[in-house]
Amino acid sequence: MALGNVSLGYLLFCLLHFGQFVLAVTVCGLYGVELDRARKAGVHADGKWVYAEVIGGLSAITSLLYFLPFILRFALVWVWNLTLFILWIALFGLFGKMYIGENPEGNGDIKRMKTAVWVVLANAILWLIATIGYFVYWWGHRERRSRFTSRAKV
Repeated sequence: MALGNVSLGYLLFCLLHFGQFVLAVTVCGLYGVELDRARKAGVHADGKWVYAEVIGGLSAITSLLYFLPFILRFALVWVWNLTLFILWIALFGLFGKMYIGENPEGNGDIKRMKTAVWVVLANAILWLIATIGYFVYWWGHRERRSRFTSRAKV
């Protein structure tokens, strides 16, 4: 099934990338609160929160780039997705250890950070789904000809 010149698979991957983008921007907002609080207090930013912002930013930019169809034709897209998945899982482990077992006792900041940990896990799962999907696509289409001359098998 295709909508115009766009396949159903591409539309599903666009939906996946939209979800990745939304969650990445959400993570940037949730962890950005702590960075802003440190900036206002005149304290150096903690590297953990900077790491969360960098991973969120890389993921948001990557998911936006994936809306361009020609980007997805590169053979090793799944390797970059796997890299982002590993980075998201490391972020989940870092903040999960800090906040999952924490009792918020009415503290809104701890509730926000516990929510952020689960958003990070959800985003990691989306990157894992993308990794598997692009690997399967790559595996099924690896016996193609070169892009420019069509003479060599790639």
